[in-house]
Amino acid sequence: QVQLGESGGGLVQAGGSLRLSCAASGRTFSSYAMGWLRQAPGKEREFVAAISWTGSRSYYADSVKGRFTISRDNAKSTVYLQMNSLKPEDTAVYYCAARPTHYSGNYYYAKPGDYDYWGQGTQVTVSS
Repeated sequence: QVQLGESGGGLVQAGGSLRLSCAASGRTFSSYAMGWLRQAPGKEREFVAAISWTGSRSYYADSVKGRFTISRDNAKSTVYLQMNSLKPEDTAVYYCAARPTHYSGNYYYAKPGDYDYWGQGTQVTVSS
């Protein structure tokens, strides 16, 4: 089991940048595929970015491709989301999520239902 805690959210002007961090507890963080998802008011939770447990594969929603970068540091049990060129439509609560892989395969996961563990979320607000 893993516990997740996000940080780094805040208020930023359009065109600005933020870096979100998600720190995980537990000794087997490196075996989890990780993802970032977000939920705006009145909308369903949606996929943003994902990374395999090895870190060698990543995948992005079309809406953030070229602007956001997901990365992980297994030694620090942390996954990051670098967000550049932010837009007002990026405003949402951002969640990190984890799916155990038991070190098998090298996959990423792009659906909210693919993930077993969730953080509490961090608010990102982009002003126009």
